[in-house]
Amino acid sequence: MLSIQHVRQDHGMNGFEEKCSPDQISFVLVTYGTCVYWVQGKKVILEKGDALLIPSGFPYYWKTVPTVMHSKYIVEFDCKGVLPLLPVLASRQAVHSKIGCYELVLERMKRVNTQWLDKPSYYDIYAAALFTEIMTLWNRELDRGAASPEKIKHVEAMKLYIQQNYRSKITKEVLGDVIERSPNHAASLFKAVTGQTISEFVHAQRIRTAEYLLTESQLTVGEISEYLGYSDVSYFHRIFRGITGRKPSDDLDERKRLV
Repeated sequence: MLSIQHVRQDHGMNGFEEKCSPDQISFVLVTYGTCVYWVQGKKVILEKGDALLIPSGFPYYWKTVPTVMHSKYIVEFDCKGVLPLLPVLASRQAVHSKIGCYELVLERMKRVNTQWLDKPSYYDIYAAALFTEIMTLWNRELDRGAASPEKIKHVEAMKLYIQQNYRSKITKEVLGDVIERSPNHAASLFKAVTGQTISEFVHAQRIRTAEYLLTESQLTVGEISEYLGYSDVSYFHRIFRGITGRKPSDDLDERKRLV
């Protein structure tokens, strides 16, 4: 198993870092805005949804774009004594791509970051397992190659529809109508590009709203569950815990601390 050395999240408009680690591999996931990296003198522009892997021993530096806010996660790790089973981890050149299954990777990355910050029992093992999943998902995409512009266009149209209507029942038939394709084509295309089923993506959108409402509103868990389209509160609990690794009541406790 790979070993994580450090996890952090950067925010802001004014940032700069120059580094060369002989032992650590660096992984960058941009979640907002734009920043610029130079890896061995080569310029790489990173935008939301972009991932960059910098092999150990590679000199690099990054900086923000003037007046442009950006946010990103950085994970520094190594594979010492472990044969890298994923080609991306054995790469001897920087790897850069836009991640099609961005939402799925982002959800895993948030959990890696939470584990690293909170440090519950066995956090390092759990964080490493989550991060290994991220690397696996990304490597699968790299193996398949980038999706065609037409496929990306259709998937983005489906994602937009879900983001605007996630409280309602959304089926492959509905999304097939959105892109004027058969239901089965819509479902298989969505899974191939995003790494998630339509149902998984809808649940993720709902739970993202739930996390906000649990800390920023005065609604009860039952009211939030009903608002998001879950008539069964116990089912909402299972979905929430499956996606976040927490109970809704954990976020309610955070609400109480903020009041």
